[in-house]
Amino acid sequence: MRSFWILGILFILFGCKTLGIKIGEKTSYESYQEDLSSSLPQYPDFRKIESKSAELPSIVSATAVDDELEIVQKRLIEKNKSEVYFSGYTVLVYSGIDRNKAFSSRDEMFQYFPDLAAEMQYQEPRYLVKVGRYAYKFEAQKNFSLIKTQFQSARIIQDRFQRKEYVVPQVIDNNAEGKN
Repeated sequence: MRSFWILGILFILFGCKTLGIKIGEKTSYESYQEDLSSSLPQYPDFRKIESKSAELPSIVSATAVDDELEIVQKRLIEKNKSEVYFSGYTVLVYSGIDRNKAFSSRDEMFQYFPDLAAEMQYQEPRYLVKVGRYAYKFEAQKNFSLIKTQFQSARIIQDRFQRKEYVVPQVIDNNAEGKN
């Protein structure tokens, strides 16, 4: 077994050829040079462009942009009027299947916070007691922090609300009964 180890070590020492490069000896790669400038991307000198733009007189025309913004704003207002619902946030005070507990939660809300109108909804199979309609979550945060003092399970949730200004389009049916 010992002779096997000795043979293995001798094989490793004599089997691997050492590199012929000595420290301090010059290699053929020291004088190698390659010009890659033709393949590199070319970027403009922005310092020169900035100095040229500073020399040009600035033209300020707010009316052109204002007119376009007003048109876009009117278009968005008309589109929003045609939408039935909008997404927002509400404070959920109670959610559960117990009807009596839902009514008692709503009554407690009126008792503790008379200025906040709590509404109760039934979404089969559960009852929901909600407070407020807020477009943004940070708007609901103030009332949420008040409600959380009395109702530990209260939380802010996403909800969809029907627009108050939405007008249901009337459909005229010429074939309706009772009309001549």
